[in-house]
Amino acid sequence: MQHRPMPRAIWGFAFIVRPWLMMLTKRDWQGLENLPAEGGYVLAPNHVSHLDPILLGHFLYDQDLPPRFLAKDTLFGVPGLGRLMRAARQIPVYRTEPGAAAESVRDACAAVEAGEVVTVYPEGTITRDPLGWPMTGRTGAVRIALMTGRPLIPLMQSGAQEILWPYTKMPKLIPRKTIHVRVGPALDLSEFTGQPLTDEVLHGATERLMDTLTAMMAELRGELPTGPRIDVRTLRSRATNQSLEG
Repeated sequence: MQHRPMPRAIWGFAFIVRPWLMMLTKRDWQGLENLPAEGGYVLAPNHVSHLDPILLGHFLYDQDLPPRFLAKDTLFGVPGLGRLMRAARQIPVYRTEPGAAAESVRDACAAVEAGEVVTVYPEGTITRDPLGWPMTGRTGAVRIALMTGRPLIPLMQSGAQEILWPYTKMPKLIPRKTIHVRVGPALDLSEFTGQPLTDEVLHGATERLMDTLTAMMAELRGELPTGPRIDVRTLRSRATNQSLEG
């Protein structure tokens, strides 16, 4: 098993937060054998709650994997939080500056090629599906995997939304919720490998990733989605947030 140094900021955060998570949640983590033992790779989870990074960080920490996420650049401007995120070596995604997103991809590729595990939420935001199913995805996760030639590992998570439903503010800690994690085998991208990274290639690979995450959630729930997948490119956050909170 490859040793990956854990930033001191992660150690400190875990020292404070992990005991609370152990007390307040139950854990159902499966598929750990699908995490590559050596080399860098991209971890691609679905996104169900604002608590995801903390709960997924707990999972990664307990596997001796330093949590390293692509995160919105605005978070780095929050006093205190931004300093912690930089110390923990998180990677900012700049969405407002032209060409800056490509810099984030380069930073993520460099980390993966250096043997690190980089977590990229393919939806790029918390799901707006009223039942918490995955939406369509953005292409960042598959782009990094295809550019580096490293594995793309799908990870389905569920349970955080039972504590804090998307776009709400009041957590529900009682009764204690179970955090489900399912790690799938590396996604087969051989069909797309070696091709120019056109929109068709990137969207085709991303659709395969989101199909996989949806199937993993369906297996956990014992049911299939009853409606079409929400397209992240057509979101209107205000209207959708209101419908979720209503």
